[in-house]
Amino acid sequence: PAFFRPYLHKRCISCTISRDLKEEPVVALAIFDLDNTLLAGDSDYLWGQFLAEHGIVDAEHYERENLRYYQAYQAGTLDIMSFLAFQLQPLAAHDMATLHGWREQFLREKIDPIILPKARALIEHHRRQQHTLLIITATNSFITGPIAERMGIENLLASEPELIQGRYTGRVAGVPCFREGKVTRLDAWLREHKLDLGASWFYSDSHNDIPLLERVTYPTAVDPDAQLAAQAQTKGWPVISLR
Repeated sequence: PAFFRPYLHKRCISCTISRDLKEEPVVALAIFDLDNTLLAGDSDYLWGQFLAEHGIVDAEHYERENLRYYQAYQAGTLDIMSFLAFQLQPLAAHDMATLHGWREQFLREKIDPIILPKARALIEHHRRQQHTLLIITATNSFITGPIAERMGIENLLASEPELIQGRYTGRVAGVPCFREGKVTRLDAWLREHKLDLGASWFYSDSHNDIPLLERVTYPTAVDPDAQLAAQAQTKGWPVISLR
């Protein structure tokens, strides 16, 4: 697609297999942030809005706290453990069947309208080149699992809500998938799948993802916030828009 064509021609060189040398095929990895990158909005924040709008949580209190945490995320000051304790509490308060019903309604009302057509085109570009596709997001997997499915991406790294005997506990399991935690989670995933970042792309809108952007072969800023835009200019990273 034209919106990212200018810098793709040199990238495919890294994925070429030399038949003469009988090298092993290079497994190229295309990694995508989700919120405000592939989506024209933040699924975490929208889930909170959905709960408040439908009277599932106390609207005034929840919307106030939801906005406070979102502003802290944008400012780079988010306490991820405090936020997850807040954000996962409604999951612990209800049974799985009820949660799944709400989630399907949420996806139809809040998520389907903000999946960006250019994001789908970018995903399909990498899919046609047989790149391994991965979404990596701080938003919990209860919300993001079905969003990844809607985009046809099988691999997902997200913050994981703890699940015991079929119910969510309200706690996070393992390392939250946020800032340096994304790097930690990705490194573990790479070891598990015997892959590396030798031919890797990462697309993100947020300065919170700079630790991971600095690790990949081809970092790309997507409709970036001011801090990431400045970093991209300094580093010479491509900047694209999917809007």
